[in-house]
Amino acid sequence: MSELFTVPARKGRAARLTKGQAIKIINTHGSQVCDTWAFSAEDLKEFLSVEHMRPTLGSIYPKKGQPLHTNRRRPILVLEEDTSPGIHDTLIAACDDYRYGLLGCKEYHDNCTDNLMAGMRQIGLTPPEVPSPVNLWMNIPVGADGATQWGEPVSKPGDYVVLRAAMDCIVAMSACPQDILPINGKQGVIHDVHYQILG
Repeated sequence: MSELFTVPARKGRAARLTKGQAIKIINTHGSQVCDTWAFSAEDLKEFLSVEHMRPTLGSIYPKKGQPLHTNRRRPILVLEEDTSPGIHDTLIAACDDYRYGLLGCKEYHDNCTDNLMAGMRQIGLTPPEVPSPVNLWMNIPVGADGATQWGEPVSKPGDYVVLRAAMDCIVAMSACPQDILPINGKQGVIHDVHYQILG
């Protein structure tokens, strides 16, 4: 078994993958959203881009076996395994301090934008921007009229995804600290998530 690493609740981490390696991201508690990014190791200006991925896949949900594309329309990761119902959001930008201000916070609130930056800094990198992430296990129902809702995750404890690197890349993750809306469950309790690097 490969080493099990922790993305602490409310925090971010990043990991380097060489082409052909994979990362297994585990929703240990079942209700935790994990914002997920990927950047080309060769050029951080090339990154997983949900707005480029959606038209290529023809769906707002990436499905098992499908590649996830960059802003240069190249595969960077492949969704190799997914034990959850497959509900992952690609519409909502990473939360930030401005977002929490709009939600009524008067003081600083942990957020996924800062978690991305902190996670990348831990491995000596600074991303040139904050792309919209793939929000693993985040449930954003879209109505026939285009209206969106803040749903609870439909995943269960131990659900995981395996993302296989199609190029040398850095995968960054944030255990989303959203505790005002119910996206991490009605109780608003934020949990850690875990990951392993697979050969």
